[in-house]
This record gives sequence, structure tokens and C-alpha cells, in this order.
Amino acid sequence: MNILDKITLDKRKEVELRKHLIPVSQLEQSVLFERQTISLAKKLRNSKSGIIAEHKRRSPSKSVINNTLNVQDVAKGYESAGVCGMSVLTDGKYFGGSLDDLLTARASCYLPLLRKEFIIDEYQLIEAKAYGADVILLIAAILSRDEIKQFSEFAKLLNLDVLLEVHNEEELHKSVMPSLDMLGVNNRNLKTFEVSLETSKSLSELIPNDFVKVSESGISNIEAIKELQPYGYQGFLIGENFMKTDNPGESATKFIKNLER
Repeated sequence: MNILDKITLDKRKEVELRKHLIPVSQLEQSVLFERQTISLAKKLRNSKSGIIAEHKRRSPSKSVINNTLNVQDVAKGYESAGVCGMSVLTDGKYFGGSLDDLLTARASCYLPLLRKEFIIDEYQLIEAKAYGADVILLIAAILSRDEIKQFSEFAKLLNLDVLLEVHNEEELHKSVMPSLDMLGVNNRNLKTFEVSLETSKSLSELIPNDFVKVSESGISNIEAIKELQPYGYQGFLIGENFMKTDNPGESATKFIKNLER
């Protein structure tokens, strides 16, 4: 059983519990449910840097990254740095995140917000919308083609952008469909946790140009982005690199300035 299988198993139990605690009807009454969402895909298409900056306290591969910062400061810092969007981890057990983090980020900035979560149920999309997300992540490794279709089409009904994450060619072939906006290639091998930009390079030509190409994991320097841009990548998800510093917003500001030189 790899880490993804473990997380997914726990997530199914968690979602069943949440459904009993907060019914869909209650989520739909959230003041944020009727909010006009902001398209991350559009922002990435029109950006020079394409940075999606993440709020992440810890991860299974790195344990604690940063437990001391508050989400409000991070969100405001990222916004003033000029990032295209912000990714907010909402998984508690493995990443130390929560839906409250998403809510706080939403109250603190006008950036498109990605709910970074292990989605296995439509209920989580309704939660995402109710807590102020603009984008949802679907992970091909834990979903069937039918589930990807079901969740991405449902997300479109909620006016949410869809970022679909793949790790290899097999996942990519099973996933490509019109209800996606962005295709993300995760450079981390989930079995070994090793990171290689070659994953993004080799899969780039298999991704149709209708989708915004996003590279995730292992983007720790400007050289990595410069290396991937010729392959058609317009989005770069950066988490740990900013979060491991005392001031992620300041780190993002310097990073983007150097990138756009």
C-alpha cells in the first residue's frame, strides 16, 4: 500500500463523517456559494510567470515544513508578490491543513484559490465552493475515468476550474476530456518520493493544447521553470520552496522578480 492508497482510504472515512455532520443543504447556504469564481486557467494563460504558490504546513515526504505562519499573512504576501493563484492544502491528517485555512485565505485575498485535496466524492466539490475555492484538484491516480468525468462535469456546474493531476502516460490517456481546464504533471514519484522534471518534459507533447499545462513538485528554482517553458508549461505549482522560509510572500516576490527579468 503506497502513501496515496493510505490517504485515500482515510479520506473515504473522513468524508462519510463530514456528510453526517454538515449536510449539503447547509453548505449550499454559505454566503460564498453564490460568489463569482475567478478562473485560474485564464490567469495562467495571460501570465509571464505562471506561479501558483502553496500554503502547506507539512507533508508525508518532508514532515514539518512550517507550522508557525498564519494563512492570512501568507495569502496577502502571495497576492502582493503577484502570483497567479494560491493552492491551499485542506487535508488535516497528512498535511496539517483544514477547510478553515481555505476560508481564511478567501477572506484575505482576491487570488484564485485551489482547494488542494484528495477528492473522492462530489460532496467535497460542494464543500470547496462553500468555503471559497475557485479551482479543484482531481488526482488521476486515485480516480477512475468515470469518476474524473463525473467530478469534472459537476465542478463545471459549480463554475469551478478543474486541475487534473497525472504522474505518467497511462493516467494521462485515461483522463483527457473536455471538462478539464488544466492538466498538471506531478514530477514526484509517489512510490519513491523522488522528483524528476523529466516527467513533465516527456508528458508535455501528449497533452493537447486546449488545456493549460501545469508542472507540479520539484520546482525549486528559476532554472526549472526556464527549462520547462519551452515544453509549453504555463503554470508552476510551488509549495515547499516558499513555505520553508520565514516569509513566503517575500520569497515569492523575489522569485517572480528574478523570473521576469
